[in-house]
This record gives sequence, structure tokens and C-alpha cells, in this order.
Amino acid sequence: MVDNKRPLILVTNDDGVHAGGINSLIEMVRPYGDVVVVAPNQSHSGMSHAITVKTPLYINKIKEEDGLNIYKINGTPVDCVKLAINKILDRMPDICVSGINHGSNSSVSAHYSGTVGAAREGTINGISSIAFSLLSYDSGADFSSCVEVFLPIFKGVLEHALPEGILLNVNAPYIKGLKGARVCRMARGKWVEEFIEHEDPRHRKYFWLTGHFENFELDASDTDEYVLNNGYVSVVPLKTDVTDHDSIELFKAFNYETSIIH
Repeated sequence: MVDNKRPLILVTNDDGVHAGGINSLIEMVRPYGDVVVVAPNQSHSGMSHAITVKTPLYINKIKEEDGLNIYKINGTPVDCVKLAINKILDRMPDICVSGINHGSNSSVSAHYSGTVGAAREGTINGISSIAFSLLSYDSGADFSSCVEVFLPIFKGVLEHALPEGILLNVNAPYIKGLKGARVCRMARGKWVEEFIEHEDPRHRKYFWLTGHFENFELDASDTDEYVLNNGYVSVVPLKTDVTDHDSIELFKAFNYETSIIH
């Protein structure tokens, strides 16, 4: 049962409704409002801002307690936020939190991340939204250390709404004794892909994607990669408007603008 006088907190993720990270996130935010969890029924990592358009979506409630309702959906993280807003909730949530992701979403990984995609969808709909990630892919990872640093960030956003069009991408290194949090920018870098080639019993080739991250700014001290490597939680404000406003006049000078006269 939801109390309209208490903050309404939407929780989602991309690792699936049964992942350890989302359970830790639920426990972190539950004391501060009525919690509605809408999450994928299985892992949808790497889905970015993907939505489902060719198959039907199903909503299944799997838990109902005082102040906590949990739903699973056979769709992407962004599908979860869309369905929550349009079909499940009776009002807009006060905050949307996504995660806690198993693995890094720092630097350019934010572009691929379903965790960040869900938070971005919340922001597009005018909801203050945060993506939380822990730099461990271990399904049994201990989230207690990062939760201690994540909680003040969550409480700050719940008390003071984020500016329009801004979401927070928050990552924590998997270490004991975190030093705190630092607001910073994304490091410039890229994933160097490696495809491991195999052959199936019918002699058809197939490939597994792997690779490593290459940081282009190893000496920069104001990036998320630097902050994480030095024992801090990184807090990166992201924008839904990806227009490069500084380049508009430059491209106008290239005579890309035309008019067709009939």
C-alpha cells in the first residue's frame, strides 16, 4: 500500500529483479519512502536506452508488503521505467534510482549501460534520477561499503531535486575503506573489443565479445577513472541534451544550412 504523503521511490536495474545489487538498493532507500520496484525478469546489461517494440510486455507483481511493491517485466530497463510511469504508478515518483549495478559504468561505459539508460529515461520524464554501480561483477559482492557512501547522495537528491535534464552517474570501486565521494567528469577513453572465435558442432563460427578499457587521460586528476582508482566514489552529472551547443555556429559557417524555394 502506498501512502501519498510519503516520497514515492521508483527502483529499477539492468541485472534483473533478483540481483544482489537491487536488493541492497531497496534496503538502502526503503526507510525514506514508499518503494515500487519495476525491474527486468532477467539480466539486460548493455541495453543502453533500448525499448521493446516487436514483442508484448507482461507485468507480474512478485511481492507486496507495507511500503514495498515489486514487479518484474520481460523487457529492458527503459521499458521498466516507461511501464512504471504509464501503467503501474498512480502518480509520478519523487525519485528514480537504478542499480546497484554489478560492474563499472564509468567513462564511456555509461553509453552502453542499461542502468544509466533507465535513469536517463526517468530524467526525460522529469524525475530526479540516479544510476548506482559497484565495480564488481561478482554476483555475491558485498555492497555494504558502497551503500554507506551512496546513501547521502540519494538523500541529497531526494531533498533537493536535480536540475531539469540532469541525472547522476555514480560509481564505486570495490574496496574496503572508501574515502568518500567526488564530483567529476567522464574520462575520455574507449573499449578495445576482442572477439573470441569458436566453432559449433555444425562447423559454424561464433564469437564471444570481450575486451579491455583504454583510458586516454591517464594523467588527468578530474575524471571518474582517476577518482575511482584513488579510492573514491565518482559522481558524474550527465545531460539528456547531447547537443554540442558550442559547435552550432561552427557548422553554420560550413554552409550546411540550405533553403529550398519552389
